[in-house]
Amino acid sequence: MGIVGSGKGTQGKWLAEDHKLVYVSTGDILREHASQEQQERMAAGGLLDDKEIIAMVDAVMKELPNVNASLFDGFPRSLAQTEWLLDQVKAGRLTMPVFLHLNVSKDEVKKRLLLRGRNDDTPEAIEKRFELYDAVTDPIFDYLKSNNVPVYDINAAQTPDEVHQSIIDCLNAIKE
Repeated sequence: MGIVGSGKGTQGKWLAEDHKLVYVSTGDILREHASQEQQERMAAGGLLDDKEIIAMVDAVMKELPNVNASLFDGFPRSLAQTEWLLDQVKAGRLTMPVFLHLNVSKDEVKKRLLLRGRNDDTPEAIEKRFELYDAVTDPIFDYLKSNNVPVYDINAAQTPDEVHQSIIDCLNAIKE
């Protein structure tokens, strides 16, 4: 988990490959499972609500050979999605997930996003993503911690290789 541009996709793909996990990207889920109406709504700048996202994630989880050998990138993104995920743990559907929080400053992220040169990475769009993250996603971390769910903070301002090593070191420490 982390703010846009924190390296979630890069690190998630590396981890999945290294540990033989199924990499599950919320973006991929939306592209593959959203209805025509939902896709049109997203294309117009709208967001899907938590129930819609949860229904798609739930459908994908049912297709996975082993949901506990999966790495989710971009889920959960809201408190309601987090509560649903933890309910799945309580119901025995999956084991307690490991939450890795890739921490990096907004200034660093803005530089990264502007350098990658995508059409949707305008200063205005980036600021909107920051506002959405602050309002919707960032509160998840306090919720997880208040429910005794471990969240591991990773310094994502390092080089990608250093971030990856920090994640590996963190995961190795958890195993011990």
